[in-house]
Amino acid sequence: MTPIIAPSLLAADFANLQRDIELVNASDADWLHLDIMDGHFVPNISFGVPVCKAVARHARKPLDVHLMISRPELYLETFQQCGANSISVHYEACDHLHRVVEKIKELGCLAGVAVNPHTAVDLLKDIIDQVDLVCLMSVNPGFGGQKFIKNTYHKVQELRKLIESRDSKALIEIDGGVNSQNALPLLNAGADVLVAGSFVFNSEDPLRTISDLKKVPA
Repeated sequence: MTPIIAPSLLAADFANLQRDIELVNASDADWLHLDIMDGHFVPNISFGVPVCKAVARHARKPLDVHLMISRPELYLETFQQCGANSISVHYEACDHLHRVVEKIKELGCLAGVAVNPHTAVDLLKDIIDQVDLVCLMSVNPGFGGQKFIKNTYHKVQELRKLIESRDSKALIEIDGGVNSQNALPLLNAGADVLVAGSFVFNSEDPLRTISDLKKVPA
């Protein structure tokens, strides 16, 4: 399977945001990943609704919106109206996860659930057949450029087994520290979507970097 590549805008140059969006448009990337942080659920503030709207005006790739925020259910419709094609909420942030997933679907978006590095994938067993995407955090959420957590390989394998056992169609997305060294092992473990931020935007040739990730054989 050819991997889905989703460059993370968190690592883009915000003084030249349109330029970097156009770069992704011209690349082999499949999605554009947007990390929304509130400074409460995670210890950082990234960007919110106005930036998301601005991105949507220029992006020609589907917007993969990752809500690293408390009470995400209050903002689902807002981000859908901003142009989100998929919306992922954190397992740890939702008291009524099933209700939130259903709402995302009602809005016409792909519904994703994100889990922090310490969260066991087995906790998703009662929702896995109802989600379109599971985003495994392979770093502690909140900041870009962190070191990849190697236990992620094991979690991908566990999650793949759970997906298959429940006849789920959910994609496995990896977010954090993805690079040319771990891309192939992640895909071999069962991952479908690779989010790459610093590795793409800090490279000498981002277009080539995206292309190389896209060509990684699984």
